[in-house]
Amino acid sequence: MSINNFKIAISPFILDDLRERLGRARWPDEITGSNWDYGTNLQYLQELCLHWGHGFDWMEQQEYLNSFSHFRGEIDGFGLHFIHEKGKGKNPMPILLTHGYPDSFFRFLKIIPLLTAEGPGGLSFDVVVPSIPGYGFSDRPKEPGMNTERIAGLFARLMKALGYPKFIAHGGDWGSSITERLALNYPESLLGIHLTDVPFRHLFTMRPEEMSEAEKKYLEAGRQWQMTEGAYAMLQATRPQTLAYAMNDSPIGLAAWIIEKFHSWSDINGNLENCYTKDELLTNLTIYWVTQTAGSAFRIYYETMRDLTKSGRTEKIEIPTAVCIFPKDLVPAPKEFAERIFDLRQWTPMPAGGHFAAMEQPQLLASDIIQFAGKLI
Repeated sequence: MSINNFKIAISPFILDDLRERLGRARWPDEITGSNWDYGTNLQYLQELCLHWGHGFDWMEQQEYLNSFSHFRGEIDGFGLHFIHEKGKGKNPMPILLTHGYPDSFFRFLKIIPLLTAEGPGGLSFDVVVPSIPGYGFSDRPKEPGMNTERIAGLFARLMKALGYPKFIAHGGDWGSSITERLALNYPESLLGIHLTDVPFRHLFTMRPEEMSEAEKKYLEAGRQWQMTEGAYAMLQATRPQTLAYAMNDSPIGLAAWIIEKFHSWSDINGNLENCYTKDELLTNLTIYWVTQTAGSAFRIYYETMRDLTKSGRTEKIEIPTAVCIFPKDLVPAPKEFAERIFDLRQWTPMPAGGHFAAMEQPQLLASDIIQFAGKLI
């Protein structure tokens, strides 16, 4: 596998085009006083996009992004972007961090320095953060079939090529599903797995008559969430191409689609900027815009939905597993549900945080990962 250094360098013409599009936006109306009830709030989105066009400094953010060590590698003919930062301890443990939707590798930038720093007993980590195929600066799949199983295979080969025959894998959202596939298909490569949620596919595999009361409540909460919050996922899983035209052509549309998820899924106490700065939100958005990956990011939903219609593997995973549950995540699972699926060695209910834990509560998440890794030595 060929691996090359990579620097993010976005053309000024792309940024000028973005500002022009923002400047001639055609805004919809809104129900008076509706706040976020009908979807993304008009006033907040206008403020955010005004800053995107007139105050936000992409070049400053690009310099920050490039302060990390970026690479691109060719695996099975597919180009993967990844960050690779070496730990400062004597014998760093390798760890793979996999993001989800609608974020990017940007999810983990706050946590990387916490994991590479030398901790108690000299423990530190060599951190590898890939961009999922179709996201960020990885290639966009040109053929069908790039599901979580195939992505897990690419990531396993990436880690081997980097000289890590065994590693810890962490993930949330799609990252948890990809990490679970690594544990199923490449158990010999894993020291342990660390998750912030139980992969959603298991909601479709359990029989209610076999469940505890807590698990039945979880199943019902999952069904309610699907009815009230899950329409985006069904659309992305059934007609991703149709949606892609709007998201790829309109930065306002892209912002509305993604920012609503950060508002709904984060522990923000009613205000996004209790948790994120505008620049953080816009850096993640700009990565989608300048790489034109809004549409290709949808496709993992389509590919995985097709995969779920087949008979999937459901055996218990024997890899040592840690799960930390953040209270404002989508549908937090009960401990006994996770115990059915994993060899659960650590279970941590967190006091704060939501779906984007590495961005919202990096110290809490890093501490939990470090604690788990200490048990694997």
